[in-house]
Amino acid sequence: MTMAIRWAFWRQEAQDATAEKHKQPGLLSDFILGSQDGIVNVLGVILGVAIASQEFKIILAGGLAATFAESISMGAVAYTSTLARREFYIAEMEREKKEIKESPELEKEEVRQILRKCGVPSEELEDILVHITLKPKAWLDIMMAHELNLSPVDEKQAARSASLVGTAAIIGSLIPLIPFLILPNDILLGIIGSVVVSAVTLFIIGWYKATMTVGRPYRSGAQMLIIGIVSALAGFAIAFLVSGGKGL
Repeated sequence: MTMAIRWAFWRQEAQDATAEKHKQPGLLSDFILGSQDGIVNVLGVILGVAIASQEFKIILAGGLAATFAESISMGAVAYTSTLARREFYIAEMEREKKEIKESPELEKEEVRQILRKCGVPSEELEDILVHITLKPKAWLDIMMAHELNLSPVDEKQAARSASLVGTAAIIGSLIPLIPFLILPNDILLGIIGSVVVSAVTLFIIGWYKATMTVGRPYRSGAQMLIIGIVSALAGFAIAFLVSGGKGL
């Protein structure tokens, strides 16, 4: 197999690995970010409101207000943070282009180090290096992915990320409200049901995350459940203390 063919196979494998690494996990992280944050924040709010007011209408109003404020805020944060990542990538790419132009030998040595780490045999390294450096785009792509550990961010990705995070936040935020809607006249059962439903949902999210990535599903689910419920119960504890320990 010639050096050019070997390099073509190696480069394609690297591109496939990069695509697999960044495409699905990005969507998964957006979903987890929105849904988990929605559940935890709204659960904390409505538990606090429930113990302080013990009135269904106030609980519902507080929960819905938190739901839409949270979803809009989370979507906006996802949009601006994704744009910031894109702008950072572009800035680093321009800097790398300048370094390749002004210090080509130094940049070639960095490519050699990258190839060695990838397991390219010493006797093939220089020939592959020549093929890479004759292709400015391939050279730049390798430096961005393997030296700076950066992946490109599509311009449309910001809108997609914002939509997914915002939608997941709305769905997650509504989950703690369901028991109160079913049991509007029993605030205590509403609180218990809200905690249970939220805990189960958080566990499922953590379990699903592990099945889609790596890790132990049950352990991941338990971690998500514990972190989320402990965070949400902080609102309950504060409201309980503020109300003087009176309540349900």
